[in-house]
Amino acid sequence: MFLSFNSNKMFFYFILIFSTLVSISANSWLGCWIGLEINLLSFIPLISNSKNLLSSEAALKYFLTQSIASINFLFIILIKMILLKNFSMNNLISMMINSSLLMKMGSTPFHFWFPNIIEGLSWLNCIILMTWQKISPMILLSYYLNNYFLMFIMMLNTIIGTLGGFNQTSLRKLMSFSSINNLGWMLAALMISENLWMFYLFLYSFMISIMCFMFNMMNIFFINQLFTINMNFQIKISFMINFLSLGGLPPFLGFFSKWIIINFLINNNMIIMTFIFIFTSLIMLFIYMRIIYSSVIFNFMKLKWLKFYIKNKYLSLLNIFSMISLLGLIFSTFFFL
Repeated sequence: MFLSFNSNKMFFYFILIFSTLVSISANSWLGCWIGLEINLLSFIPLISNSKNLLSSEAALKYFLTQSIASINFLFIILIKMILLKNFSMNNLISMMINSSLLMKMGSTPFHFWFPNIIEGLSWLNCIILMTWQKISPMILLSYYLNNYFLMFIMMLNTIIGTLGGFNQTSLRKLMSFSSINNLGWMLAALMISENLWMFYLFLYSFMISIMCFMFNMMNIFFINQLFTINMNFQIKISFMINFLSLGGLPPFLGFFSKWIIINFLINNNMIIMTFIFIFTSLIMLFIYMRIIYSSVIFNFMKLKWLKFYIKNKYLSLLNIFSMISLLGLIFSTFFFL
């Protein structure tokens, strides 16, 4: 099952959601820090509970990196609260606070922990780490933005997310680099407006959740498993539609939020940034296309013992999701007319 409802897990899921709400509704930086700490301590049992061999290693790595980021964050906010009442060093302090929050969400240049930890997680934990765990650091980031610093980080995110996606055999690592790439777009959306950021995060969460749901359903973790597995035509089409939507190809839902961001960047004469965003997005699309081409279009030898059966309710759910991805741009255009 994708979700196993035992009481221990449900308790930690509840604390995970609750801690994010604490962090984003706190009145002071110290309250934000407490929320982030509770969030960290609730996610670790969820990581180490999975059946993956690398899960305990992933839990330890996650704890260490998040602790370092939290110590930095606490140290800087204490300096800000105690020492800097009389004289101003706002630029440096904002860069340091931004850096510690970027490290928490797995952004470049502090991204090295992110793919390694995702490699040791189950698909559900991957969804949580790539979507929910980004909410509180990004909202805290919006309180104290350093625009020029973040512009550089955005471009770095899209470039490194794309370069890291090359030559990846693990689908979890590929999804993690895709998440780093999309983080660049999310930061751009955050700079424009919080409503646009929420819209982008919602669409991205929807698309990445469908992909992880499909991989979990087929029990797939590596690209070479896609070549030999005996998929029926319906699943192949769903797989292709959702991958192209995640890449941001125009008729699909994933393009819509990127379209708004590109429009804003061009209107504000950020031509170089727009070019980098579009170019890296195209390369990411090429990486997805390569996987789709080799796994969906080629008809490999059918191995009878690799046939798998999916319950009808999952298949109908998958069809609904694929239809939303396919017709999403049309629906959203009607919505804005």
